[in-house]
Formats: sequence, structure tokens, C-alpha cells
Amino acid sequence: MKTLIIYVLISIFSTQLFFSQNFQGIAVYKTKRQVQIKMDSSKVDNEMNKSIQEQLNRQFQKDYTLKFDGKESIYTENEKLEAPSTQANKGIQIKILGGNDIVYRNISDKTFVNQKEFMGKFFLIKDSLKSMDWKLESETKQIGNYVAYKATFTRDVKVKEFNSLDDEIIETTKQRTTTAWYTPEIPVSIGPAGYWGLPGLILEVQEDKQVFLCTEIILNPSEKFRIEVPSKGKVVSQEEFNAIQQEKKEEWIERNTGGRTKGGNKIISIKTSGK
Repeated sequence: MKTLIIYVLISIFSTQLFFSQNFQGIAVYKTKRQVQIKMDSSKVDNEMNKSIQEQLNRQFQKDYTLKFDGKESIYTENEKLEAPSTQANKGIQIKILGGNDIVYRNISDKTFVNQKEFMGKFFLIKDSLKSMDWKLESETKQIGNYVAYKATFTRDVKVKEFNSLDDEIIETTKQRTTTAWYTPEIPVSIGPAGYWGLPGLILEVQEDKQVFLCTEIILNPSEKFRIEVPSKGKVVSQEEFNAIQQEKKEEWIERNTGGRTKGGNKIISIKTSGK
């Protein structure tokens, strides 16, 4: 009880301090994801399979920047140069489709706007933020200069897995638990990707085989910034965009089952849409 009272007092004091200063902040996140694809061993040898797995995991190592104030945030992927193809790639070229989203969130009215390029067209997804039924726990750990508190929530998710043995994508429903670590020292209810709703900035997220980790925080930067709502693209709801995306995915799978080649290289394309 004493610990809880101290925690609440710190949280209230921090909130008053930050909001009275009309503060801004920048958080940089690194993310990685372990990806595995079932390959037909009669068509793909161990070396090629290893090359594919390594390239996939490198493709999912990305950096993101979250800019925020007390009410709004903007989340973007940091650009990086593509690594040149080498002999070690065994003639395999991995292409991850997506990743150019600009995600705006307004915590006050619980809405978001996601500017997304898909199949050569821009879409502006406008919808309400989904509530997350977080369970606050007492466990803590140090992340950088901040004490982080643990929180979890569990939900059912649809998982799509590509099976090259049958050249198809299989969809199943699984129960998934997300673990987040947040700090009340920075009292904004925001975090990386689509995570939000905790009484402090989310510094780390672990979900399935993906991890987001905050590596840098700048509070009240000397150069002030403006958080602007994205405005490029056809306006759709999240449900409408999901339907468009699913239709185009099915068309793409129909055209590209078994893969196509360019200059002797096998092209494997994977679509990822984030949170």
C-alpha cells in the first residue's frame, strides 16, 4: 500500500510538472522480429534456407521515431540504405512490402490517422483507437535512465503463415499475450506502433516474436517541432482498408504462387502492416 501511494504521488507530480511546461518529447525505438518460413527441403537446400531466414530477420530490424506532446503523437520509420546483394545471398532477394506509414494519434479524442502506401496507392486510414485491456503489474526493471513498470494484455489474433510446401498462406486464430514496460516518469499514454493506454510512455514491447525497445529519449528538445496530421491519400476506415488489403493479397497470391524470377533471382515478397 505504501509503495502504491508513493507511485501515485510521483505520477501526479510528474504529470503536473510536464503539462505545466507544455512539453514535447522524442523517443527512438529499435525493433526486431524473428521470422520463419517453412521451405520444401526437396527444392531449397539448407544454405539457401539459412540465407532466406537471415535476410528476413535483417529486413525486420528497423528504427522508428515517435514525436509526442501531452495530447498528440506522430510515429514514422527512419530511412536506411538497403544492403547490396551479395553471393552469400544465394540468388535470393527478400522484399518487405510496406513500412512507409505515418501514424498520427490523438489521445484526447482517441482517434488515429494512418497514411499508408499500398500497391502504389496512398490511403488515409481514419478511425478510433482500439482500447487495450492492460493488466498493471508490480514488477519493475530499469530501462536506460527510467524505472519501467510491467503491464500485459491478452487477446485473440489472426495469424497468417506462408507454407512453401503447399504454396499457400494459412490463417489461424491464436491467443497472444503482449508484455509492455512503461515509465510514469514520462506521463504520456503513448508508445511505439499501435500501443497506447498506459499511465506513462511505453519503453518496451514484447509480442510473439517481435520486440520494440526504446533506445533514446529527448525531452523538451531545443528545436521545437509541429505535429501535423497526415493528409495524403483516399480516406477509408480501418475495416474498409483491411478489406481492400485482403482482396489485393489474394490477387497477388494467385498471380505469384510459386514465385517468379528476375535475372535468375527468386523474389520472395512479404507484406507487413504493423500494429
